Amino acid sequence: MEAVNAWRSGTVAQTTVQALKKNGFEAFYVETGEEAAAIVAGHLKKGATVGFGGSMTVKALGIQRLAEEAGCELLDHNVPGLSAEAKTAILRRQLTSDVFISGSNAITAEGEIVNVDGTGNRVAALCFGPLKTIVIVGANKIVRDLDEAFARIETYAAPMNNKRLDKPNPCVKTGVCMDCDGDTRLCRAYSILRKRPGGTNFTVIIIGESLGY
Repeated sequence: MEAVNAWRSGTVAQTTVQALKKNGFEAFYVETGEEAAAIVAGHLKKGATVGFGGSMTVKALGIQRLAEEAGCELLDHNVPGLSAEAKTAILRRQLTSDVFISGSNAITAEGEIVNVDGTGNRVAALCFGPLKTIVIVGANKIVRDLDEAFARIETYAAPMNNKRLDKPNPCVKTGVCMDCDGDTRLCRAYSILRKRPGGTNFTVIIIGESLGY
């Protein structure tokens, strides 16, 4: 069974990589997280500012540790104990970082990158600003089209992240998006990258594993 799962993940991922390349992105398929981390490490230079978009996949791969060991300045707004002012300052600096590293809520088989944010820092940085942008996703994030991308967000990614962040939103009780209107709503800024944004240096790495939300 594991072999069959690996076959499907790899086959779908490699097809998606070709679609991403057609849309102007640099794109890679690797079988393991270790291989993905090795690609990222090649972009982590001493003294570089490295922004993080709050990805659980990136965290699981230990990319922050790699950046620290490389002598980079980490711009991570999820460090415990940050004041609201300090967090905002980091979010703003991420937009002009040397390297911005993020996950994604979904990637379509047509090579489109789909995300939703509460603050908008991630979708903003993915569109413009950083000198180098790297998106890392597990093959579980691949969907057929935009309809499936938003369905994935509403039925899985958004409820899981609301639960992880302990937000008192309706989806935490129902397990699916309820299109809430409260002040604590996380789903506020939506983005679809159909093509690589003009002038950006943008790499997508798809891993043949199930990672993140």
